[in-house]
Amino acid sequence: MRIGIEGQRLFRNKKHGMDMVALELIKNLQSIDSKNEYIIFVKPDEDKCIPKATNFKVVELKGGPYPTWEQFALPKAALDEGCDILHCTSNTGPVRSKVPMITIVHDMIYMESISLLNKGGSWYQKFGNMYRRWVVPKVIKRSKRITTVSNYEKDRMKNFFGLSDHKLRTVYNGVGQHFMKIENDSVLLKAKSDYKLPDHFFFFLGNTDPKKNTPNVLKAFADFNAQSNLRYKLVMLDYDETALQKVLKDIGHPEVRADIHLTGYVVNTDLPAIINQCAIFLYPSMRESFGIPILEGMACGVPVITSNTSSMPEIAADAAHIVNPNNSSEITEGMIRIMNDASYRDELCQKGIERAKVFSWKAMAENYLKLYEEIYAEL
Repeated sequence: MRIGIEGQRLFRNKKHGMDMVALELIKNLQSIDSKNEYIIFVKPDEDKCIPKATNFKVVELKGGPYPTWEQFALPKAALDEGCDILHCTSNTGPVRSKVPMITIVHDMIYMESISLLNKGGSWYQKFGNMYRRWVVPKVIKRSKRITTVSNYEKDRMKNFFGLSDHKLRTVYNGVGQHFMKIENDSVLLKAKSDYKLPDHFFFFLGNTDPKKNTPNVLKAFADFNAQSNLRYKLVMLDYDETALQKVLKDIGHPEVRADIHLTGYVVNTDLPAIINQCAIFLYPSMRESFGIPILEGMACGVPVITSNTSSMPEIAADAAHIVNPNNSSEITEGMIRIMNDASYRDELCQKGIERAKVFSWKAMAENYLKLYEEIYAEL
């Protein structure tokens, strides 16, 4: 087989969730498949992150902004390269591809009216939602297979789009092997120095997307420091200062800014050393299709707080402290219990390490290789 894989944003320096999934797919296919040929389509950029392999070819495609690259440059290149299958990895794809497609639709949040009408989120995020809202139904019709990342999301998509179990499959994400409990003090100290980490902190992967629940997390953190004898900092990654000041003002806790440490952008390989040093990993989102960071926190051996909504209970099982994300008091109570109950904290840590082992990128790649073979047999 000659398989094209869309990895438009893989060469950009600041990678995010779907980029990391595509990169792990490629790396793990390289480790399990030396027989078939793969063509990886990317936009030119600085981070040449795809390892070399004899049966993998990288094609750097210019083609303008995301929509024009995807709708015009990508399908032409896949056809020119003689691909038997085109695997689109990031929710969308070309609506008129002449090459049979398999498409990963990570979630359908953008099909829910709230994601377009909410007051939060940037204009860029809202435009992205509108583009996906237009493209995805067309791509779903054209694709030979659609995959998504949890049974929760599969059920929603199945009902919304009327898809059969033959066409729509669940393929779980994995967790990187570099996410682990780190015993090497020099590695931990280097991360602490590089990112100026405080001695005692909670870790929160928030951003300006409303689904990340930043206002409730910050309110819960403020209440924890007010109610507890312990005094902790909150470490956040690449968060805009102006946006943070606005959220704190909106929730009535501008004073909490002194207890928040912004690291700036953190490369994925540095994340485990940061997570290992936190007291609690906070991930009580409003809505997730999977929630890879839940597993990353667990694999590092720290207690995780996550939500009782969408896919998160499916992924976390009984290995995290589960809360109602709409209730900041529940998040605060979770922090207090974990910090005051050593046996409960240890139980979460041990269960989390075992739960994270259930999910692997290699298993994901093996599932996709089977799907490629299945589609190819039908051509």
